[in-house]
Amino acid sequence: MPPEAESMSSKLGIIGVPLDLGGNRRGVDMGPYAMRHAGLISRLRKLGYEVRDFGNLEVPGRDELEFGDPTMRYLPEIAQVCERLCDRVEEVLELGYRPITIGGDHSCAIGSVAGVSRFRKGQPFGLLWVDAHGDLNLPETSPSGNIHGMPVSVLLDRGPEILTRLGGDGAKVQVSDLVHIGIRELDPHEVSRLAGGEHCYYSMLEIDAYGIHEVTMAGLKKVSRNFTVPIHFSFDLDVVDPDVAPGVGSPVAGGLTYREAHLMMELIAQATLQDGSPLIYSMDIVEVNPILDQRNRTADMAVGLTVSALERRHLPLQPL
Repeated sequence: MPPEAESMSSKLGIIGVPLDLGGNRRGVDMGPYAMRHAGLISRLRKLGYEVRDFGNLEVPGRDELEFGDPTMRYLPEIAQVCERLCDRVEEVLELGYRPITIGGDHSCAIGSVAGVSRFRKGQPFGLLWVDAHGDLNLPETSPSGNIHGMPVSVLLDRGPEILTRLGGDGAKVQVSDLVHIGIRELDPHEVSRLAGGEHCYYSMLEIDAYGIHEVTMAGLKKVSRNFTVPIHFSFDLDVVDPDVAPGVGSPVAGGLTYREAHLMMELIAQATLQDGSPLIYSMDIVEVNPILDQRNRTADMAVGLTVSALERRHLPLQPL
């Protein structure tokens, strides 16, 4: 394992982004607090990691703002937060930590992925996007104007310039290095984009047909270029069925079960690059909404899934 990777394999940096400007529902700004309250840091430390909490980014209060252009609501403020996050992610990586961004709505991934891209200075990495939604809208195609439905487009260099230029000009990740898993609610433009054949995706139909094990392994192989490049893992809690995780920003029925979600994470935890480096280079856990939750149930699940994604299993997998 390269020395840089060996250092990062044991150190995690937590970054809170209490952002709720990207969507309609209030409450996801409290997600970082709820996840810390659910024991995120102590549970990661029990796995043997050195964990440093870099605190929360400063985010403007929604009640003090006008939403501005209805096709891209709160654009200047979201761009400002994402620029701060880009800088913070780069700083955390420079200090030798793997950044774990806890949100907040999914628009914050614009900043986290931009920070990884700038730090890697052109070296490739994959983007695994696990979400009930495609997040492929543009201002002119979005039915709501909510920017949390646009981050994938932005990262592919499509959308408002104030966002696409974060972390440097051009796409932050190539479409061939992007995999969607768990999608089940798409707008017409997103259906058209995915049907065009450029994107690799596994919707709930593929998960139902082939099983979460096969889908996860196929997705990991694709997004990591056959386990030769690390990945940024962006996980939206709304991919899980709302019967299991009710406190999310945009709940959609028919999602992953509790065990499917954990099995995905456990498979990711066991996967490494061919040189032995960790597969996960950086990570987002977003869209926990305590206002819609039941006794912090969803935040607790978010913490449990994070732990599952980072905990190496010591027992070998038994053959059938």
